[in-house]
Amino acid sequence: MHAFRAAVEAGDFDALPALLAEDVVFRSPIAHKPYHGRDTVAVILTAVEKVFKDLRYEREIGAPDAADRALVFTAKVGDLDINGCDFLHTGPDGLIDEFTVMLRPLKAVNAFAEQMSVEFAKAMEQAGR
Repeated sequence: MHAFRAAVEAGDFDALPALLAEDVVFRSPIAHKPYHGRDTVAVILTAVEKVFKDLRYEREIGAPDAADRALVFTAKVGDLDINGCDFLHTGPDGLIDEFTVMLRPLKAVNAFAEQMSVEFAKAMEQAGR
């Protein structure tokens, strides 16, 4: 099991930044441009924790020693079911240097985008950004 999945399943979102490379690139399903940097992605993940409820990984795709891993999940956004996949790439140091998220269906993605904008603003304020 990938360390990222283990931390999320344990509810230990505070452990996630240590798994990210300093120059990690994060591609969001609701943003046109990628986000860069461990600190920024940590803020995003803090907000995601508040929006997704009952997040559960259904399966993990990729060999245990592979640089690329896909983590298929389900969650709730309000009363809507959402399905997604976290695509992770780890560098030679074992840290996640690329992180791409895909989500469906559109109705749940729109609800996620709306709630995420509120929680991201709060998380940025708490982080002093």
